[in-house]
Amino acid sequence: MSFGPGVVQRKILLLLLGGLSLSFSRSPRQYFSILKEIRKKWKKINQQSLQRAIRSLYKNRLITEKYNRDGTITLALSDAGRKRALIFNLNEMSIKKPKTWDKKWRIILFDIPENRKKIREALRFHLQRLGFRQLQKSVFVYPYPCDDEVDFLIEFYQIKSFVRKMFAVSIDNELYFKQKFSLFNS
Repeated sequence: MSFGPGVVQRKILLLLLGGLSLSFSRSPRQYFSILKEIRKKWKKINQQSLQRAIRSLYKNRLITEKYNRDGTITLALSDAGRKRALIFNLNEMSIKKPKTWDKKWRIILFDIPENRKKIREALRFHLQRLGFRQLQKSVFVYPYPCDDEVDFLIEFYQIKSFVRKMFAVSIDNELYFKQKFSLFNS
């Protein structure tokens, strides 16, 4: 009976996904930050566990192997592996809070059709898990930069046409949200 990839397999999938992220990085700083994180995680993996995990990932068709002319092997995520890695990434995602608040509100609005109710509920769940507060049933507010995380959710669930992002300098019940986010010193 299989319960999904183990810890080492999960790390490998996330590292391979990190390699994919390198190709999408927009700036040298972002590129080197990803590389640094990949290197750190790679060093923590036991080599014997690594060999077993790679064999298992290959057997489960989560990665593919390509034998190169120079005798090396290139590992790549399969479509199933990419989806599994994105799910792991989704579950580990968090928003880094800056030291000072810029006094701006990020507002996420969505109107996802009833035939996609499970996706709507999943989006609501992830926004709450990330720390967003509900303004209305399908309207969430957050005080810190979160574009990358929200864009990831939108792309993962393929709901771009149903979600809007707003940037506000004030909201009428701001005191309530300042209290919820502990922003009175900001």
